[in-house]
Amino acid sequence: MKWKMIVCFLLSLAGVRVVAQDINQLVAAARARVEKVNDYEASGRMKTNVAFLKVPVANIKVYFKKPNRLKLKSEKGVSFVPKGAVSLNMSNLFSDNNYTVIDAGTDKLGGSTVRVAKLLPVDDNSDVVLSTVYIDPVTSLIRKARTTTKENGTFELEMTYGKFADMGLPDKVIFSFNTKDYKLPKGVTFDFDDGTSTAPKPQDVKNRKGRAEITFSNYIINKGVPDAVFK
Repeated sequence: MKWKMIVCFLLSLAGVRVVAQDINQLVAAARARVEKVNDYEASGRMKTNVAFLKVPVANIKVYFKKPNRLKLKSEKGVSFVPKGAVSLNMSNLFSDNNYTVIDAGTDKLGGSTVRVAKLLPVDDNSDVVLSTVYIDPVTSLIRKARTTTKENGTFELEMTYGKFADMGLPDKVIFSFNTKDYKLPKGVTFDFDDGTSTAPKPQDVKNRKGRAEITFSNYIINKGVPDAVFK
């Protein structure tokens, strides 16, 4: 409870207004859009940029099933993806509707004005400390999201939408994270940017940023995804 009081106090110092009804409505509209999706199978290509690592571009499959099951598989069977990658699916931001919405005003993304809402979990045991979402007020699409967790650091998502926008599914996602929290998949080695074959020292990657860029070519939505996929 103490950390929650501190967050609220800091937000008030920053001039953040307690939410008015319109921001609640906008968050509800964004949630309603993503909740149309019960499950999906998506095809795409992933480009990973992590300090010191040369990770090849991979063809991938992404599987999702409510409430929060997500699996990413590459054509080579492995991918360098942070353990918080489940946040790639926007429905996880609204999974339990157990949060307080705070109006953080407006911001600019790509020349467009977006509304900013901060979602503060009510449950003290939640791993999520705070989520900040940037919502297009015209389309009610989430253009950007930043989530801070107790265990897995901070993640940031930027979304670009196209033909699947009505379901709240992006054509492109840029996922940013702190490399200090992650390890290479077990038994997997990559070439390092410095030309060596040994992993960099932990202090060398501390506080560096990693980035995974996924461009989706197709979604199969609400057709059912077997539970066996997530094992």
